[in-house]
Amino acid sequence: MTIQFKALPTEAVRTLQRGGVDAYGQTPERKVSDGDGMPCRHCLKNIGAGDAYLVLAYRPFPELQPYAETGPIFLHAEACDRAAESEALPEILESPDYIVRGYGRDDRIVYGSGGVVPTGDITGRAKTLLERDEIAYVHVRSARNNCYQCRIERA
Repeated sequence: MTIQFKALPTEAVRTLQRGGVDAYGQTPERKVSDGDGMPCRHCLKNIGAGDAYLVLAYRPFPELQPYAETGPIFLHAEACDRAAESEALPEILESPDYIVRGYGRDDRIVYGSGGVVPTGDITGRAKTLLERDEIAYVHVRSARNNCYQCRIERA
């Protein structure tokens, strides 16, 4: 099975970069990166030292419902190119491990699918999860703070 890591859609990111409101109706906060641990969820690269970035609340689900987790993410403050959909592990995934969890077509967590996985095993775990018919897509989230990193789908 071939999978693809997917970044946030460009249209949504551009709206936020132009001052649009986040999932809580707030204008994103603008900060300057010190170059340590600021992963952009659009280009899937780390935000370099001295570069402006946005901190905002993001909900990677189409509508409100009990499983629609909302949390903080970072984006480059200025336009960046969206990461190509690829099977290659994105640059931002540099921590030792991440939560990898499956979701159904109803955007609810598929119980028993989540776990903390070593970074090098993310691709294999996602492929295993996506072999299951009840799993429509997978999220990669921070193992320490549960922050959304990116989505994985069948190619």
